[in-house]
Amino acid sequence: MRLAFCGNDNASAYNISAGVLRNVCFVDALNLVPHVFLLFITFPILFIGWGSQSSKVQIHHNTWLHFPGHNLRWILTFTLLFVHVCEIAEGIVSDTQMKSRHLHLFLPAIMGFVAATVSIVYYHNIETSNFPKLLLALFLYWIMAFVTKTIKLVRYCQDGVPFSQLRFCITGIMVILYGLLMAVEINVIRVRRYVFFMNPQKVKPPEDLQDLGVRFLQPFVNLLSKATYWWMNTLIISAHKKPVDLKAIGKLPIAMRALTNYVCLKEAYEEQKKKVADQPNRSPSIWLAMYSAFGRPILLSSTFRYLADLLGFAGPLCISGIVQGFQNTTNNTNTTEKDPSNSYLSSEEFLRNVYVLAVLLFLALILQRTFLQASYYVTTETGINLRGALLAMIYNKILRLSTSNLSMGEMTLGQINNLVAIETNQLMWFLFLCPNLWAMPVQIIMGVILLYNLLGVSALVGAAVIVLLAPIQYFIATKLAEAQKSTLDYSTERLKKTNEILKGIKLLKLYAWEHIFCTSVEETRMKELTSLKTFALHTSLSIFMNAAIPIAAVLATFVTYAYTNDKPLQPAQAFASLSLFHILVTPLFLLSTVVRFAVKAIISVQKLNEFLLSDEIGDDSWRGGDSSVAYESCKKHTGLHTKAINRRQPLRYQLESYEQPTRKQTRPVEIDDIAIKVTNGYFSWGSGLATLSNINIRIPTGQMTMIVGQVGCGKSSLLLAILGEMQTLEGKVHWSNRNRYSVAYAAQKPWLLNATVEENIIFGSPFNKQRYKAVTDACSLQPDIDLLPFGDQTEIGERGINLSGGQRQRICVARALYQNTNIVFLDDPFSALDIHLSDHLMQEGILKFLQEDKRTLVLVTHKLQYLPHADWIIAMKDGMVLREGTLKDIQNKDIELYEHWKTLMNRQDQELEKDMEADQTTLERKTLRRAMYPRESKSQLEDEDEEEEEEEDEDDNMSTVLRLRTKMPWKTCWRYLTSGGFFLLFLMIFSKLLKHSVIVAIDYWLATWTSMDNANETYHVAVFSILSGAGIVLCLITSLTVEWMGLTAAKNLHHNLLNKIILGPIRFFDMTPLGLILNRFSADTNIIDQHIPPTLESLTRSTLLCLSAIGMISYATPWFLVALVPLGIAFYFIQKYFRVASKDLQELDDSTQLPLLCHFSETAEGLTTIRAFRHEARFKQRMLELTDTNNIAYLFLSAANRWLEVRTDYLGACIVLTAAVTSITEGPNSGFVGLGLLYALTITNYLNWVVRNLADLEVQMGAVKKVHSFLNMESENYDGYLDPSQVPKDWPQEGEIKIENLCVRYENNLKPVLKHVKAYIKPGQKVGICGRTGSGKSSLSLAFFRMVDIFDGRIVIDGIDISKLPLHTLRSRLSIILQDPILFSGSIRFNLDPECKCTDDRLWEALEIAQLKNMVKSLPGGLDAMVTEGGENFSVGQRQLFCLARAFVRKSSILIMDEATASIDMATENILQKVVMTAFADRTVVTIAHRVSHILDANIVLVLSEGFLVECDTASNLLLKEDGLFTTLVKTHK
Repeated sequence: MRLAFCGNDNASAYNISAGVLRNVCFVDALNLVPHVFLLFITFPILFIGWGSQSSKVQIHHNTWLHFPGHNLRWILTFTLLFVHVCEIAEGIVSDTQMKSRHLHLFLPAIMGFVAATVSIVYYHNIETSNFPKLLLALFLYWIMAFVTKTIKLVRYCQDGVPFSQLRFCITGIMVILYGLLMAVEINVIRVRRYVFFMNPQKVKPPEDLQDLGVRFLQPFVNLLSKATYWWMNTLIISAHKKPVDLKAIGKLPIAMRALTNYVCLKEAYEEQKKKVADQPNRSPSIWLAMYSAFGRPILLSSTFRYLADLLGFAGPLCISGIVQGFQNTTNNTNTTEKDPSNSYLSSEEFLRNVYVLAVLLFLALILQRTFLQASYYVTTETGINLRGALLAMIYNKILRLSTSNLSMGEMTLGQINNLVAIETNQLMWFLFLCPNLWAMPVQIIMGVILLYNLLGVSALVGAAVIVLLAPIQYFIATKLAEAQKSTLDYSTERLKKTNEILKGIKLLKLYAWEHIFCTSVEETRMKELTSLKTFALHTSLSIFMNAAIPIAAVLATFVTYAYTNDKPLQPAQAFASLSLFHILVTPLFLLSTVVRFAVKAIISVQKLNEFLLSDEIGDDSWRGGDSSVAYESCKKHTGLHTKAINRRQPLRYQLESYEQPTRKQTRPVEIDDIAIKVTNGYFSWGSGLATLSNINIRIPTGQMTMIVGQVGCGKSSLLLAILGEMQTLEGKVHWSNRNRYSVAYAAQKPWLLNATVEENIIFGSPFNKQRYKAVTDACSLQPDIDLLPFGDQTEIGERGINLSGGQRQRICVARALYQNTNIVFLDDPFSALDIHLSDHLMQEGILKFLQEDKRTLVLVTHKLQYLPHADWIIAMKDGMVLREGTLKDIQNKDIELYEHWKTLMNRQDQELEKDMEADQTTLERKTLRRAMYPRESKSQLEDEDEEEEEEEDEDDNMSTVLRLRTKMPWKTCWRYLTSGGFFLLFLMIFSKLLKHSVIVAIDYWLATWTSMDNANETYHVAVFSILSGAGIVLCLITSLTVEWMGLTAAKNLHHNLLNKIILGPIRFFDMTPLGLILNRFSADTNIIDQHIPPTLESLTRSTLLCLSAIGMISYATPWFLVALVPLGIAFYFIQKYFRVASKDLQELDDSTQLPLLCHFSETAEGLTTIRAFRHEARFKQRMLELTDTNNIAYLFLSAANRWLEVRTDYLGACIVLTAAVTSITEGPNSGFVGLGLLYALTITNYLNWVVRNLADLEVQMGAVKKVHSFLNMESENYDGYLDPSQVPKDWPQEGEIKIENLCVRYENNLKPVLKHVKAYIKPGQKVGICGRTGSGKSSLSLAFFRMVDIFDGRIVIDGIDISKLPLHTLRSRLSIILQDPILFSGSIRFNLDPECKCTDDRLWEALEIAQLKNMVKSLPGGLDAMVTEGGENFSVGQRQLFCLARAFVRKSSILIMDEATASIDMATENILQKVVMTAFADRTVVTIAHRVSHILDANIVLVLSEGFLVECDTASNLLLKEDGLFTTLVKTHK
């Protein structure tokens, strides 16, 4: 067949006798002209201009500038391309009905398609290089195309072509589109004035893009890149090379920052407040405020959602059309040829063509998925914006909360944390799911209407099944939430117990009580597992419902149809309705979730409203700096505001002019001699009753005022009242110069930030080295700082290292001293300090440092010995001022008070002498050293190991890292699966495979049944029902087995972990931070319990669905496999790249959340300090930064998810297209065509789930890996050579100890700590062991219990070598009192005797010996009185005495005291010494002394030095040696 432009079967094709424009073929040729013109002009520009440029220099994104009408142009061009496709298709279909090829029918359309594509590429390049003059070419093109198309349209009108003909419609639409594009072009000329005008307009790119820190480009890229997330490619591919960090994701664009959104929401909320101002009983509506601030994007998202849902119905309709058409073509093969002069197609004929339908289905899917992802993205972005705004609102409110609210418990810290962590997230999630609320009903109604059209009444039966089962879903969902809550309660309790075990692990091991405590944790774990079982059951029910409802609905429908209709079921009806049922189930399944979230959101909003309306701190006149000014000024100077946020310079310098005074280095000189004056003050803590009454005081400038009085007389309250934290009932506080500046305030309860030591002291002031050094010396912090691993750069606080009370208090005082403020308030700074430190602080810090600076100091204290230093004294009693004046005044006026003070001072002096020995600070430092150094040695060890490893694989290091980053942790997965037991694993795999086979069989059966012409109804219906029933049962079984397996795995993993840790060597606990071990029990166990099973279920389900679908299509049309290869490769790379990036982004999201939550709780705890310092603005700024950091990580994570879903959806659409085309050309019968298409459509839904679940599973398997890393640890060797029955019941009876050539080390790879120690201790002797720090004293005590590795020599007690005994037996027969008194939560009885072996008399006897009997008797419940966690309800001395009683209860003939008196006061120490001499008279007592004076009366003294025993004799004999170590120690008071 020869090719000719006008066809060669028509003689009149080239006839122009009726005029040139009357010839159809000529008009079509004329239409080619503009397209060719455009290609000729633009190609050279594109190739020469950009070819050279882009190869050399990457156009930076700050030149991206959208010309006016940017989005409209993209939309119009896309529409134009779609119409071109229709035109091409129409031409080709018309052409197939001709005798010869007519190129003029489709060639111009193809050229038009190419030209339209080139036009948009060309436009994009012009836009990125901001060179609008070149747009003229496009302008000319649109004019020419418009003219030629109009000529064609006019020609059709003259010929009288009816409107129903497709070609006429297409030409008409084209004319409109070209006209609109022409208008867009004219608009660009009008706005940018690049031609025809004298002065072209200069335009700068958006502010965000000038700032190179913004990497989130979604708002700035062109429409195509927006829809496909093309701009994310660079990030996702680079993640493969190096991990994504905060630098890679940059800053948030201005429009999404918390501050911008806060201003929006705040304005909207204020509007609402104004509306209800005159109605006292109505509260302002947060809902309306949210709607007015964020309503527009939600509406946009809903629009996208509606479009996507409507396009979703194209699937079933196209399936129905294709199968119908396929049936018709197989039934009648003869087609009529048309006359070339009348080559017009009507729309119906066009849509009957199966290939056309296949292409339409493909386009509809692409569009539907694009709209759906766009809808998701917009809601996510809005949700994040809302969360940022809410967090800023909550934070602002926290800074203004009245103190009484917090202290009176109306607003607990827990509630505030919940608001931040839970309620804001609930609202964010609600926003994400919001469009579903109004999109779903429409989807359901549409679906039911279409079903009714296909199947008539029987469709309603199926729909009814779905609708009736939906409430059950809701019920299950509520039950799930309940189960989750009870699980949470149990796991909190379990964690509390685990935490106690880990804190007291040394004691538990020494007393051989591990198993008792272990069982108690296991009991709680069993309760937790029971509620996890209900959780798992409901989860599996929910999964089962989701899988079984469509099967049940389809079964009901088709069975009804078979029995009520005369006509047999057609494949077109069957598969279209199946597809519709699949569409219907999703909204119904989601509806229950959405409703639940809506309910939660309503509750959250109520809580938020209560919080936002709660009491604020009083606005006194001197509070010049109103904390809302910061944000108000932002609004006034919006220009400034955006720039300020953009530039590196922090916001606060520009926005808070009122903050200036505190920032200036020079302090204003005080003129008055009175800094603060309170007249006739009555202050209350919000209850209306005055806590402080009739206060008239003055505080002199530049001098030291002391406030003294008994406990609870209102000293601290007075400070807070002056600071404005209390409610002023009447009276006034005058500050000398009308305005109160920042006051340096150190609260009684020390408050630290989670930051480095240096940041805690500097607290936002400029760093001045000399000043910093002077302050740290005054507070004697240097020795403590030297102990920390990174000096003053060590993180302290919640997430850092725990410091003792005294250390914390000294840091807070240092902070107050360092600040450059006129006034310093110190609230009882000496309470946690020992006498040396107090004196040093008084002399160096207060008298020297503060007085030199002439700062006004107000000091609250109990230490009366410092009264002589005071310039002014205020004595308080019962909330009133008793006396005010200098010490001289008081001595003269109130002799009684002065005498009272003198007696108190004397008593304090006596205590001082006692105290001179008990040096608390050294002890604190010792504790710190103990906490720090084991960790350091561990890190050194680790470093060494790592170095060795690094050397081995230095060469391929980079590649291995990449391999590891992209590899799935299959090994860990296998470990997890097998920890549930092989039987369950086999059962799960088998039931899964069986279920999917049955589901495929159902559809296969349907295909065969409907394809037969004269089918035996009853037989087919019966088999169909049986298969469906089996499918439903199998759905239940599989969902149950997965959850059951998950539970068993969780149970076994936790059990093994707990036992492994409890039996671990003590060194493991010294080296591993407690938080790390606890994390395994909290976060990781939670993931294993609750998150892995559903992920695993979802992953296996979606993978098997995709595989069975691909198998089914390939079975129907084997050619499909060929097309599958490139798609498979594409899919492999997409998931590979996505998984790596997703993992990094997820970690970033998690790691940025914690600091944000910490900052909130920190602020709430330190409110008074922040407000006293006037640092609200700085803290706000920090909060905004933290919120933005977390939000940008979350935004990128959700953009990455969109990136993946768009790509897998497009792949799915390609699969549908190939499946459609292959099955139409190759399909065996119409049933299988329908089946193939139905399965292809399901693939599109499940492909992205496969990847998402893979990525989730990979992250979650990290938890299993961490748990496993602990399971490989060595345990202590608990079995001895002797059987416990061979050891005498009362061993050790005598208490005789032989130490023979003992060598001890902590681990095989470490140096020995004791070397060749020999000693003999007779029964009943009192032995003292002394030596300098690190000489091995404690190691010796641990050696008796075999807590350390005895690698040479032995210890023989009463004739038995202890290394042969089972550990449990050995440890349960000896007693020890440790340096740190440890009590567990529970009753006193439980603490003395957890094994419940002793009688009450024995316990009372022990308490009496320890001088505790009377105290315990006075407690409610006596022996059953409760001990709180860590024994906090007893003083340290009392706790130590309980430990003594505990040692006495265990009647063992050997007692070891390891520095037992180090942390107690003199009185308690005397009691202890007395008891040891009397109650333990007949027992062997080994005392390890931290002060030599304690062991002077011992029978024998062992002196250790660097692991060797250097002296051994009685104390008196040793003192005779002048140069002996013992003598030296005694002399130096060591």
